[in-house]
Formats: sequence, C-alpha cells, structure tokens
Amino acid sequence: VVLLVCLAAVAFARPDGDAELLLDEREDQGDGNFRYVFETSNGIYQETVGTPGASGQSNMVGSYRFTEPDGNVIEVRFTADENGFVPESDAIPQPPPLPAHVYELLEIAEQQRRDGRTFDGQGFEI
Repeated sequence: VVLLVCLAAVAFARPDGDAELLLDEREDQGDGNFRYVFETSNGIYQETVGTPGASGQSNMVGSYRFTEPDGNVIEVRFTADENGFVPESDAIPQPPPLPAHVYELLEIAEQQRRDGRTFDGQGFEI
C-alpha cells in the first residue's frame, strides 16, 4: 500500500511532458517593435509587447500565468526597461510596512538636508 501511494504521488508530481501548444502568435515589425503570445494546454500563458528603448534596450510590458500543482493560478504582470525587470503579482511576498517612527526619522533627515546640515560616516555633524 505504501509503495502504491508513493507511486501515485510521483505520478501526480511529475511535470506535464505532454502539454500541447494551443496558441503561438509572433509579430516582429523589424524596427524593434514586437508582440508575442503563447498558451499551452497545461495552463501556461505569456503575452509580451516590446518597443525600442531610448538607451538601445527593448522596453517590454506583459504578463504570464501558470498553474501550481495545488491548482492555484499564479499571474504576474511586468515591465522591463532601463529600470530593469519589475514584476507585480499578489503571489509575490511583500515586506511589512515600516513602523511610524521610521517615517518620522526619514522626515527629520530630509529636513536636515534641506537646512544644509551634513554628517560624517559615523553620524557626527560636520
């Protein structure tokens, strides 16, 4: 019985090697503008639109989604440009908010900068 349960667990845990391509669209304008979309039968989907960037890079906006083994669908929206890859998703862990006193200290430091006060690396006023 234990062997049967282990075999069943391995069978359900393996990736879907038989996934089929349901959608595959590609457009390349030849001037740095492009678009592609693909979708597979196992729930993977990606869509990306690209445009030329001012610094020679490709600027991209898009999204992708996939299904976790537990059935949960993960979707990620993203931009990629001169500032790097910036994903957005409810599935990406977020840090807790900073305590109120940290914001107060940041405001004090900003006021000191506006007043022209400077400090050395050890925190002493110069």
